[in-house]
Formats: sequence, C-alpha cells, structure tokens
Amino acid sequence: MQQPMPGRILARGVCRHLLTHGFATVEELVPAPGLRVDVMALGPRGEIWIIECKSGRADFTSDRKWQNYLEWADRFFWAVDADFPAELLPEATGLILADGYDAEILRMGPEAPLAGARRKAMLTRFARHAALRLQGLRDPGVTVEGVA
Repeated sequence: MQQPMPGRILARGVCRHLLTHGFATVEELVPAPGLRVDVMALGPRGEIWIIECKSGRADFTSDRKWQNYLEWADRFFWAVDADFPAELLPEATGLILADGYDAEILRMGPEAPLAGARRKAMLTRFARHAALRLQGLRDPGVTVEGVA
C-alpha cells in the first residue's frame, strides 16, 4: 500500500481538529483557475478558512501562489508539523500545528471578511465540491468532464 504524502497527513489532522470546532472541510478545492487549496473549511457561522499544509522548508519556499489564496477566505492558515521551521512563516498569517491525528491552532489568522458576492460564490463551490466528492465515493466509475 502506498504511503500518503506528508501534506495529506497534515490535512487529515487539520480536518479532524476543525471538525471538533464545528467546521466542515474539503480538500483540494479550486477557488479560481490556477489555484488549488489544500483544505477549505466552512464554519458554523458561515466563515470560510483556507489552510495550506507544508511538509518542510522546500515545500514552503517553492509555493509562489499562497498570497493569491487570501482573497478567497475570511482567514488563512499554514498547517505544519512539529519539525517545521515556523519562523519561515509570515507572522500575519494563521498557524496550525498538526500531525495525522489532530492539530492545534497556535495563531489565528487575521480576519478579512469576504464580500457578499465572493462569499456566495465560495459557498457554492464548496457545496458542489463536497457533493461531487460524495458522489464519486458512492459511484466511483462515473465522471463528468469539466465539472468541479
């Protein structure tokens, strides 16, 4: 059996932890062409968080798109493991310490509330992404090109 990638392991711990705070999560959501977030979380009051999982220094320094994610969520976080050099991460972003089983929010990302039209678009993307993932689990042989 193939081992999960380190980022996927972090994402699992993040998703488990956020569930305890009432958040529903999806992985690998595309908010706009050319962008794919590791975890998007929808909170109990409709808040939208993006969490990018970084497995090491090289993973972080090669990420050229993360600032483009800021306009698609109310808060932005990095999720890293205990060995990650956290001093590399911008202080004006949220920080989550995670492993494959759980996580802890060490620093809240600053809140930047989405405009109403953007929030509606993201809620629709989130719902469609989650529904299509569920349908894929229920009926794995069926796919529709161009639908995400």
